[in-house]
Formats: sequence, C-alpha cells, structure tokens
Amino acid sequence: MARAFLYVVVGGGVAAGYAADEFVKRGVSRGDLCIISEEPVAPYERPALSKGYLYPEAPARLPSFHCCVGTNAERLAPEWYKEHGIELFLGTRVISADVTRKTLLIATGETIIYKYLIVATGARALKLEEFGINGSDAANVCYLRDLADAEKLVKVMQSCTGKTAVVIGGGYIGMECAASLVINNLNVTMVFPDSHCMSRLFTPKIARYYEEFYQSKGVKFIKGTALTSFDFNYDGKVTAVNLKNGSKVPADMVVIGIGARPNTDLFEGQLTMEKGGIKVNSKFQSSNTSLFAIGDVAAFPVTVVGETTTTRLEHVDFARKSARHAVAAIMVPEKTSEFDYLPFFYSRVFTLSWQFYGVNEGEVVHFGDFSGNTLGAYWVYKGRLVGSFLEGGTKEQYEAIAHATRVKPVVENLGELEKQGLGFALSLSQKTPSLERPPFNAWNSTAGAVVAAVFMAAFAFWYGTRRGRR
Repeated sequence: MARAFLYVVVGGGVAAGYAADEFVKRGVSRGDLCIISEEPVAPYERPALSKGYLYPEAPARLPSFHCCVGTNAERLAPEWYKEHGIELFLGTRVISADVTRKTLLIATGETIIYKYLIVATGARALKLEEFGINGSDAANVCYLRDLADAEKLVKVMQSCTGKTAVVIGGGYIGMECAASLVINNLNVTMVFPDSHCMSRLFTPKIARYYEEFYQSKGVKFIKGTALTSFDFNYDGKVTAVNLKNGSKVPADMVVIGIGARPNTDLFEGQLTMEKGGIKVNSKFQSSNTSLFAIGDVAAFPVTVVGETTTTRLEHVDFARKSARHAVAAIMVPEKTSEFDYLPFFYSRVFTLSWQFYGVNEGEVVHFGDFSGNTLGAYWVYKGRLVGSFLEGGTKEQYEAIAHATRVKPVVENLGELEKQGLGFALSLSQKTPSLERPPFNAWNSTAGAVVAAVFMAAFAFWYGTRRGRR
C-alpha cells in the first residue's frame, strides 16, 4: 500500500515539532504533511529530559513540554496535529529510503511517497559496545537521549537515593545529569578522559570554576582516564566500574554520556555527507534538491571572519531555527534568504547559568570574578571578536554579548579587552543597537516545566537551605 504526501518529516524530536509549527504558520493544507517518528509521543522539548524531568519535586512531565513551549510559543499536543490535518506516524521506523524515487518504506509495510522530505532524525547516544565494553543492557546502566531513557533513569535514580552514582563523560549530558543526581541525594563521581570538563567548549580556567562548584556539592572528579569494564553481581547489575588507570569505583548506578552520532544510515550512499552529517546549503537543501536536513544531522556552512567552513551543531537552539528556515525555504524559496546563524549554547545547573555565542576559535580573554558569580570570556580570531561566554549574567548582559559576537568588532588590544571585560560588550550594545536580540526565556532551562522561572528560584532556595554549599 502506498500513500502520498506533499511534505514528509522523518524524525520526531525538537526539529520536527518546530518544522510542523512553521508549516502551519505558512498555511500548509490539511493532509499535505506527515511526521514519521520512532518515538511513541508527539515531538517534545528534549532539553527537559536532563533538567525538569529529573527534578525530585514537581518534575516536568508530558504534555507540559511538547514543542513549542521552549520558546514560549504554543504547546503542540497530539490533538494540535489532528486539528491541523497533520498525520503522525508514531512508534514507526523507516526501513529504507530511496531519494531518487522519493519513497520511504516504513515498518508497517506501507510506502510513503513525498515531494519534499525533511530529515530531522537527530542523533543517537554512543553505546559502550561501540568501544568494546559490555554492559549497556544492565538494569542500573542508563543513557539519556529520549523519553524512554529518561523514564529508566528516573526509576533507577529513585531506587538508589543515598547511594553512589558514577557518571561516565564530562560533556553536556554528563554535567547536567551529575547535577540532577546530586539534587536527588546521590553521591556522584564523574569519570572522563579529558583534563577538564566540557573540553570542546570550556577553557581550563572556565572549567575549573564549574568543577570547584560541583566539588562543593560533593561531586568527585576522576579525570584523564576512561572506563574499561564493569563488575556485576549475580543479578547482572553493575557494582563497580574499572578504569584504565587501574582504579575501581563502586557504583549503585551508572550514567553514560560519551557523545552522540547523527542518524544518517538511511541516506548513506545517496547524499553528499560531511562532518558526519548530511551536507546542506544555506537553505538546508541537500545534494538531492527535494531533500532537506535540519538539526543534528545537518552539516551546514558557517562563515567566520571571511572564512566559510562546514559544521554540525547538536543543540536545541539550532534545531529550532534550522527547522523554521528549511520550511520557509521549501514553501517560499524566493523570499527566503540564506541562513545567517549565530551559534548559541546554554546550560543551567544548580544555581549556575551560562550562555555562549559564536565560536571558540583564536585567542581567549577571560574577564570577571572567578571567585564570585559573574565571569566570562571572549575569543578573538584574526583581530575580531568571534565568541563570547558569560556565567551569571542578566538579560541585558546576555543580549550584549550576543550582539557583540554577531557584529564581530575589531579588537586591537587584548589587554584592554580584558580590562573592560563585560563593559566592552555593554558599551558596544549601546553604541550600535541590534535589530535582532537573542531569545532569553526561563523555558530554555527546563524546556517545558510549568512556570519554570518561579520554580527554579524556589528550587534554588530550597536546595541551598537543605544542603548548603559544602
């Protein structure tokens, strides 16, 4: 049996939800659009899984964080799709794709024919077995990529209150999960091979600030080594992790956050690939003109100080914006400009909150009080400011560093830049007001927990009085 749609989105994460919203905003006709997703629920704000979903009190649960609450927009519950004539194929896997014939074979045995295909398949968590280590299927070993992972993590975490958790990995997932485990009264040890946490983004000095804060909450760090194997009990549960440096760390549960890999298998050999993803142009169109790729799987062009390179970004802000831009390029190509994106990353853990804009290339200049609450850094490449980081900023300050990074001002004296610090961005913002301000909303931190800003404030107070800074 074959069915035909004008537009098909493969994937059911953040990018798919925002693509659907943009299609509706641009007047898609009923019955013209379908979304095929392996997940059993409608698209949701995935960042909630490592934040609000793991809270010990008043945790976020669906339907509160369906797309598009992450940008304070309408919540697209399952009935929304039905009301707008969008068909959802949930819990459905695409078996094969033929981009020449414009067909997809799905697990139900149906063939889906399309005119335009948007690939929003995201990325999958790297498993230990890919590194020759067994144990991913143990009852107390957890990953965090989708709702099922989050549900397992919560159950295991609740069964281990007061016990020991080992987090393998020092990136986004590792840092955010470690904070949530501490908040849930577990004793946490983090293990990663790098010399400091968040090594792809943080400088050693910035990393030291966060590591010391985590240590004040009881987190232990074992750096410069890696997991080699597990010890198991008679039930098949992990009891300890064995490390490359010869040490053994007891564990009642383990969380694995060792990276992700784009889901591009369906299109290997059919499309041009680069940087591990599907290579697209500035309108997210692939080497096949009927196929567009967005979010984690898109390898897109970025220009920094006159140099254009291809990159991939695994972050929710890019997923949202690439989705909207690709839909616009499909529906009104003559009115859609090239994608001009300022890379944006953020995180909020404990009472900390940081934002980063641009790229971390070139020479770095730190500023602020690294023994206090507000600190940051600029990156200067070929004499221009190309990246900015700020912890503990206000709405105005975050907007200022975003604006400064977008306009890429000339920096002649690094010493003077360090002396001015945050004042440099604030002054520049006043001199050359930006027509486009970056999004700043409390929903970013929990991606859907109701009245997130109020809850975060109340939670910070509760947590601080309950545990204090050790």
